[in-house]
Amino acid sequence: MNAKVACGAGLLGAMALLAGCKTTGELVVQDGVGITAVRSTCPAVGIADYTGDITTFRIGGGQTAGAIDLTGAITDVRGHCDPKSNPVEANVTFKVLATRADGRGERVVNLPYFVTVVRGGNVVIAKRLGTATVHFADGQTRGEVMASGGATINKADATLDSAVRARLLKQRKAGEADAAIDPLTDPEVRAAVAKATFEVLVGFQLTPEQLQYNATR
Repeated sequence: MNAKVACGAGLLGAMALLAGCKTTGELVVQDGVGITAVRSTCPAVGIADYTGDITTFRIGGGQTAGAIDLTGAITDVRGHCDPKSNPVEANVTFKVLATRADGRGERVVNLPYFVTVVRGGNVVIAKRLGTATVHFADGQTRGEVMASGGATINKADATLDSAVRARLLKQRKAGEADAAIDPLTDPEVRAAVAKATFEVLVGFQLTPEQLQYNATR
């Protein structure tokens, strides 16, 4: 599962160590040549690709702009986590915005969403479902509601092996044989970093048709 991830307490995959998203973390590699990185035992948070929007259509109208009944969007995703806790408890909050085409009458809309824990960029190890309930008053076409989810991660699983950590922390000075060698080019190092990297991703629980619509529009 690919993801659009907001800079926060964590990483998306091994190469996100080089993303320039500096914050307080477990590991800081700097003052060497070619490397500046931060990582944390806290997971990154974000929205899974193609699941941050939902569109429903009026029955019999097809998937045309004129047949749209309601649209929803997930935004303002925020993670809350204490990297010192064991196990690591991560909470995610986000806003669900909804717009309906017809503002006549009161209406209540239930939008299903999921919260997943992803390890190493592509392995889903947990998934929970929830519902965001949006209330529209008569004449109102826009509504919003806050939603949330959480994850529990074994701190040992999110902690780098000491040998890998030592390689990443090794000072590299200009002129030395390995000065310009990024340790993340080593497949074993990349694999170890990926294994210790977790993400908490949210999105709407879409039907196959809704997912295809998002992917092709």
